[in-house]
Amino acid sequence: MMKYEVVVTSIGDMATELMESTGDLIIFDTCPLDGLEEISIMHTTGEIKRPIQVGDRVTFGKAQYTITAIGDEALKTLEELGHCTFKFTGSNTVELPGQIELRGEGHPEISLNDIIRIEGN
Repeated sequence: MMKYEVVVTSIGDMATELMESTGDLIIFDTCPLDGLEEISIMHTTGEIKRPIQVGDRVTFGKAQYTITAIGDEALKTLEELGHCTFKFTGSNTVELPGQIELRGEGHPEISLNDIIRIEGN
């Protein structure tokens, strides 16, 4: 069951580099600060259709991951700004309140017009 779906509209010059060096993938639909777009994946405006929870699947293009932890602020900022930080460590806890932890194979390769989708049972 689809819970959230957006389309990648731009990829910041440093977004992939940040993901590969720190494991952070930052997404926004509307970027509130200049400079953040450089390290972010920008996407169309989306809406959370159903509650997102641990165990749900996140797809970036062809790569799929499982949510292992959700920070206290992550779903609020995802709803309001299309923003969260995905981490790819598979940890059961988050370091920061705006993070969503994911478990899966490596980091996704993201291209323009890829779909970012969150699905659950």
